[in-house]
Amino acid sequence: MNLKKTLSDYGTILVLILLGLGFSIVTIEEQWPTGNKAAKSLLQDVISTRPANGSNVLVLVRQGGDGKAFADALASESVAAGLNVLQIAVTQPVGARKALISIGQSGNSLPFIFADRHMANFCNEQLPRLSTQHPSLSTARVFTPSSHKWPNFLKKENLLNILKQISVVAIIAIGMTMIIITAGIDLSVGSLIAFSGVITALVIQSVGGGTPTTTHLFLGAFSGIIACGLIGMFTGGMVTAFGIPAFIVTLGVMFVARGMSFILADSDPVLVANPDFGWLGRGELLGLPNTVLLMALLFILAHLLMTRTSVGRYIYAVGGNPEAARLSGVPVKWVLVFVYTLCGVLAGLGGVMEASLHVTGDPKAGNMLELQVIAAVVVGGTSLAGGQGRIFGTLVGALIIGVIRNGMNLTGVEAHMQSVVYGVVILIAVLVDRLKAKIR
Repeated sequence: MNLKKTLSDYGTILVLILLGLGFSIVTIEEQWPTGNKAAKSLLQDVISTRPANGSNVLVLVRQGGDGKAFADALASESVAAGLNVLQIAVTQPVGARKALISIGQSGNSLPFIFADRHMANFCNEQLPRLSTQHPSLSTARVFTPSSHKWPNFLKKENLLNILKQISVVAIIAIGMTMIIITAGIDLSVGSLIAFSGVITALVIQSVGGGTPTTTHLFLGAFSGIIACGLIGMFTGGMVTAFGIPAFIVTLGVMFVARGMSFILADSDPVLVANPDFGWLGRGELLGLPNTVLLMALLFILAHLLMTRTSVGRYIYAVGGNPEAARLSGVPVKWVLVFVYTLCGVLAGLGGVMEASLHVTGDPKAGNMLELQVIAAVVVGGTSLAGGQGRIFGTLVGALIIGVIRNGMNLTGVEAHMQSVVYGVVILIAVLVDRLKAKIR
């Protein structure tokens, strides 16, 4: 096996695995489960060691997160075990104190308090004082699910959060990958996100008024995506028809799109009056966020386009040697227009996703996001010189950026240092790209 070729082909995957392993090790902490399984296990442990039938119980869980679901699970399991649930309190410490005092004043015996870790700590601190005023609380014992060691990084909700955070960047990076493979660049995608979101919200507001229907939502989303696609087509036309460097064209489009976003929105976010608009950005299907499912589908389609169609071969040919491609019969100009148009369409889709997440079209959305998109593509192994790159490499690059950001947040790295790390990662990626070119 050729080691250099293996590292060249799978080096980014190895980096992703090492990053995940490193952040997993440094984020190992004591975990206190709060699911249905934890509630059932807690009740089984209590009943197996103490006579419990008919005994009174207080369910006490901190407000927020999945606290309500955990409290309901504890109450349900308590009733199934023959216990009498006096009160279910999903609250903050002030409310927890009131619940304890209320039971103490009633004179009811309270042998069991089922709580999460936060409320267990509160009860252990407060019960000795409260029991002097309310003797019925002196027999209360606090029970909480058994803890275990596990990395915060590898929690299911954290991994899904990483995928959600990178979904917009990764989707737009599909189009950016194709552009960079043709040795181009597009600096306007961040501004197009804002432009698409504003256009989407304004169209919904215009055609639907104060009560937009689902049809109006689709019409608005379609308008935002098409508008950005037309801008991408304009960009490709300027690059091909007049030979203007893509850097200059997209820089100008970036300023125009951002300025138009603020002008059309009158500098304020445009609210969409139908909460169903949040389905794409906030909804789930089969336990996975809609944005993650959409990202996976688009990457599969893009991979097939680049590896199984003549369009994909044309894109690589144009990036490798445009003159040779032209002499071979490749429609170079149409290929360039296609990749810039597709990138615009995907940026428009990203804008709709961002607008759906916040249920508003915000002219400030996507600020500096174009740099994250380009970083994902470069880190994923696409050569800035053109002609080389893979769609799934870009997905791995986006995951690397997302994992680094998430890991630094989990470990408490401050924002300015995170910017330094991002810059170093990009420089290393470019350096590796140049070294690979020399090796070849």
